[in-house]
Amino acid sequence: MVHNTPLIALLAIGLGLALVFGFIAAKLRLPPLVGYLVAGIACGPATPGFVGDQPIAHELAEIGVILLMFGVGMHFSLRDLLAVRAVALPGALIQTAGVTALGILLGKYWGWGVGAGLVLGLALAVASTVVLLRALENSGGLTTLGARVVVGWLVVEDLLTVVVLVVLPTVAGLIGGNVEPLSDALTTTVLITLAKVGAFVAFMLVVGGRLLPWLLAQVVRTGSRELFTLAVVSIALGVGYGSAELLGLSLALGAFFAGVVINGSDYSHRAAVDTQPLQDAFAVLFFVSVGMLFDPAILVTEPQHVLALVAVIVIAKPLIAYAIMRLLRQSELAARQVAAGLGQIGEFSFILVALGVELHLISDKGQDLVLAAALLSITLNPFLHRLLLARVPH
Repeated sequence: MVHNTPLIALLAIGLGLALVFGFIAAKLRLPPLVGYLVAGIACGPATPGFVGDQPIAHELAEIGVILLMFGVGMHFSLRDLLAVRAVALPGALIQTAGVTALGILLGKYWGWGVGAGLVLGLALAVASTVVLLRALENSGGLTTLGARVVVGWLVVEDLLTVVVLVVLPTVAGLIGGNVEPLSDALTTTVLITLAKVGAFVAFMLVVGGRLLPWLLAQVVRTGSRELFTLAVVSIALGVGYGSAELLGLSLALGAFFAGVVINGSDYSHRAAVDTQPLQDAFAVLFFVSVGMLFDPAILVTEPQHVLALVAVIVIAKPLIAYAIMRLLRQSELAARQVAAGLGQIGEFSFILVALGVELHLISDKGQDLVLAAALLSITLNPFLHRLLLARVPH
């Protein structure tokens, strides 16, 4: 029999290679995420052997984004954020603006347009929640002030990036290299988009905050474990899909606020535990799909560009974060923890640059540069943690 099974082939080979390379990365004391990216490269068209189906990989990546952001939402606490808001909010905004400006300047130096530089800077500014949380868990530092600040910092970055993902398609036509003044029509469109975001957030917090916990309570009464898991996954995918189809917003935004609502219910812990395996599996597939887009030849053809981006991520960005923390009169330990935690980029950077390519703001070469810089920064991040946190006064 002849089987046409590109989905099964991608799952079997992609996850198998992710296991092998993730295991090797863990043995080398690197984040397993590095191995997942390498597995994606091995499944991509830039390397010999098996080539995974790109459209299917993209669909799986979308599911990964939904579940990743749903998981972030389920760990999001307004109370924790409010406790560190005086540091996390201005810190995240200033650092994002500073790194974005560096990206624009670097793009201009390379002869890129303003839109490409903007996408580049935003991609370099936002760190990976997945990498950060794993690093904090490994170091046992989830309860320290610095850990709470950097988690709050990333939540602000994530929310800001979600807004960028919504607004960027609206303004893409004006920043593709020839910048023009905003027209009244465009301004109206941006305001309508932001109004949709505000209305959706209000609906989710007010109506969803009552409806979704009630729905989970009804499912719990059936005593069926699989029905409960199915309900949680359906909420994540359904709200994400609905926000995109009905309001034209991002899948990530809907999934994030679905997670926030579930986090406020009595069943948040059970929901997090039951869906964790799915989140982990699709997170792996997300990074594999990202690796499939990467062309390793960029490391040979443009090494100076890659090194410049890595320098921004692991040197300039941590220095900016450290300076902000000290200016806000935070302790040396907290400042170093925040600096080390932000010295990498990850999932949101991939989403931003992929959107930039789709909108013709940044080239495929630019995407390869960001992917290469992400791979190297994630690899270097554990060493950055050890360097900055060694013999630091408490």
